This record gives sequence, C-alpha cells and structure tokens, in this order.
Amino acid sequence: MVHKSVSDFRDDFIAHITENRCLGNLEQSIPCVSFCPSHVDIPGYIALVADGRYDDAVQLIRKDNPFPTACAFVCEHPCETNCRRNMVDDAINIRALKRYAVDHGGHVPAPTTAPVTGKQVAVIGGGPSGMTAAYYLQLMGHQVTVYERLGYLGGMLRYGIPSYRLPRQRLDDDLNHILATGVRVKFGVNVGTDVTLENLLEQYDAVYLSIGAHTDKKLKIEGENADGVMSAVEMLRRIGEHNPPDFQGKRVVVVGGGNVAMDVARSSIRLGAEKVTIAYRRRKKDMTALAEEVEGAVAEGCEVLEMYAPDHIKTNDAGHCIAMGLRPQIAGAIDRSGRPTPMDAPEPVLEIPCDIVVVAIGQNIQWEYFAEKGIPVNRGTITADNDSALSTVEGLFAGGDCVTGPATVIRSIAAGKVAAANIDAYLGYQHKLDFGVTVPEPHFIDRTPWGRCNTKEREACDRKQDFEMIEYSLSQTEAKQEALRCLRCDKYGLGALKGGRVEQW
Repeated sequence: MVHKSVSDFRDDFIAHITENRCLGNLEQSIPCVSFCPSHVDIPGYIALVADGRYDDAVQLIRKDNPFPTACAFVCEHPCETNCRRNMVDDAINIRALKRYAVDHGGHVPAPTTAPVTGKQVAVIGGGPSGMTAAYYLQLMGHQVTVYERLGYLGGMLRYGIPSYRLPRQRLDDDLNHILATGVRVKFGVNVGTDVTLENLLEQYDAVYLSIGAHTDKKLKIEGENADGVMSAVEMLRRIGEHNPPDFQGKRVVVVGGGNVAMDVARSSIRLGAEKVTIAYRRRKKDMTALAEEVEGAVAEGCEVLEMYAPDHIKTNDAGHCIAMGLRPQIAGAIDRSGRPTPMDAPEPVLEIPCDIVVVAIGQNIQWEYFAEKGIPVNRGTITADNDSALSTVEGLFAGGDCVTGPATVIRSIAAGKVAAANIDAYLGYQHKLDFGVTVPEPHFIDRTPWGRCNTKEREACDRKQDFEMIEYSLSQTEAKQEALRCLRCDKYGLGALKGGRVEQW
C-alpha cells in the first residue's frame, strides 16, 4: 500500500518535500473535473442544464470531449466518485444530466476552425481516441486524415458496445459532428499492408497512432480451439456488423466478470439463448463490471457462478464443445487491487453442459508490425512518452488503448485530447480553443439534503427481447431538480480561490 501511494501520488509527495505544501488539495479544487480524465467542465454544463440552455451545455462539453452523446450513454462516470455532494447526501447524477442535455439540445453546429496552417496530420484508427485527436487538430487549422481499417468509424464504441446501451444512430451524431469540421477519412486501409508507416511519416507532418484493442486474450486451457468457442471481440463485432451469431435455443457460458462479459451475456439473451451462465473466478462483488450492469444481466435471466475458474472445454467426436469445465476457487490473500486472490479449492471440477462458450477476459492490440518498425513495445502495449510522442520515431505519437491497454471510453478520449495538444505544439503552434459559452452564475438557494434522481429502465421482460435502448432519460422536472443539487465547486470554496473554471482549452 505504501509503494502504491508513493507511485500514484509521486508529485504530491515531492511537493511536500520540496515546497512544504499539499499539491493534491491545490490541484483538485473542483473534484468532479479533476476525476474526469478529459477534465470536462462539469459544474458549467450542469448549470446550463438547470437554466434550460441545452445547446450551450452540449457545446461546453465538446470543449473537452467531442463524444457527449456516447458518454451520456456509456461513460463509467468516475466524476461522481469524488463529487462533494457525497458529503451531504449522494453524488449528482452527472451522466444522466449529460444525457438530458444531448437528448434535448438541438443541432449544435461545429465551431469555426482556426486559420489553415498548411500542416497535415494522419490518424491511424477511427476509435474514440483517434477521432478526438482529429477533432481538436482540425479545429486548430491542421488538415487531418483518418485511416480506418474497418468500414465504419467509432472503434469499440461501434464494434464493442451493444446498441441497447449505445444506439448506433446516436453514436453517428457525435461522429458526424466531428466530420463536419473537415476531417477526412479513408476506410478499409490497413496500415502495414495497404500503406506503410514510412509512407505516412513521409506524407504527413505528424502521425497519431491510436489503434484499438481488437484481438482477444486466450484462456490457455484444453479445448479452447473447439467449434462453438468464440471471443467476446468476435461476437460483439459481428453484432455491430449486423451479422450476429445464431444463439437461438443454445446454452451459453460466458467467461469473465467485466463490462464486456456483461455485454456478451445480455446480448446472448437477446439473440435467443436458452440459458446464459456467467463464470467468474472471483466473488461476484469483486467483478470489475459496473454494479448496474451485473444487476441488469441477472434481471434479464443470466446466471452468475462466482468463484469458478475455467479448467477445460469438453468436446464431442465432431470437435464441438459440449461442456465447460470449471474449477472451484477459494478466496486467498488480498492482492494489490484490494480483492482476495482466487486459489484452487480442493473440490472436484464442475462441468456445465453448453453449446457455446464466449471468452471475455480481456483484449490485446495487434502490435507486431509496429514493433518491427522500431516502435517500443512492452507487454503488448506501445511505450509512449508523457507527451504521447515516441522518442524512437520523429513525428510519431501514440495514445489510447494501444498505450494503456483496454481502457474506458473517457480515458481514450482524454488520451486523444492530450495528443492533439502535444501534436499542435510539435508542429510549432500553441492554439487556444474557446467554444464561446458563458456559464450562468450560481442560483443562491440552500442546498439542503435532497434525494438523487436516478434514470429508469424498461422492464427486463420487455428489454431482453430486442436491442433497443434500455434506459429512459430524466424528465424535465427531475433534470432541473438534479442540476440544482450541484454545490457549484467552481464558484465556492477552493474552486473560487483557485480562479474557478478553465475558460479556454
């Protein structure tokens, strides 16, 4: 724990030693903004929602995050974890207020771009990180061209998240806004075969590498290559391509305990599976999936087997899986994540009859080509400097999943934003983006303890029949009441002492 605290709060410890001050308190004057990886002006857009200025709220979000709609549906909202309203009653429902803004805002045109610089930038990968970098670089006046291997933009937003969580037409709203700035796209181009990295570095002034984690991790057990065994990446991509696998009447076992595993399990139900079992090697409460995702899967009919690790996959004479072997586990010592380490229990292996096994234990990137080109790779991810640059290749930057490993959507967006700023500096500029939104002054009302408004969902018996959106938006009354619960940390307390919000990008 001591080692982790020194590592995670290195700058804070150094500030204590060298300057006799607590840097953490100074840098976290607005907790929700500090905990948002992309530092979105959360109190600002909440205040705009409270005043009914939904277009301006969307515009303000886009100052730091060009995917307001996608994040309104699927963001894991780390901002709520440190919301100061927790000291009064409960955190502000920040994601729901963002959802209300994008649902009720009209068409918000793209900002006017800065004067053309004549610089050309290539972005490899059209996922959230790549498109974020493309958006801000284009607004700065640089011409950006995105090279996308697949037929549509969005990366794992499109090919990894089912439409019942993120409707495709709503994702396209964000992407179309980005393209409206003038970003160019070349589809069906695989860097390494259709075009080389050297060609791009010669043709463009800078290149941003933002390939996603589109390959699966293996279980490394007997029978893993049998017919009927597939990866979560493969299954969700087929659904995203409108070519879903046939699960009608099948018994499905999903291995894993993250959000992807829940997406796979809930999608299996919607594809007509007779029975869906989620096998997880730790306790149910140790799952990395959001609690609401686990609850949703159980409500829709999925069974959760906790403390069972994959042991083998049993096949018939034709080589098709017929059962999943699971080894019972027992909770051991607490590991660095704060969870008990699972260990094999002295009990017999359990075999669950099944027709399909879907492996959802993580994803990898396809790094081999880039390693051959001298790009540093460590444990399956590309090693980039703090400014996103690759010291071994001039003009090449990298960020997103290919650097951090599979991460949340908002972290990928933050990586794209950081890369855009650093590429702009590398090209010899220091552009400041101002989206021209004025935030209203706080309403002088008492913030007495008040209940939090949560979103509602369609009934489980109905929603599991299709891939339509499962979550309802807040009502106008709920949205206004929830927005007025905000303590406006940007205007009061340390937020005021530190100068409030950052007006420019």
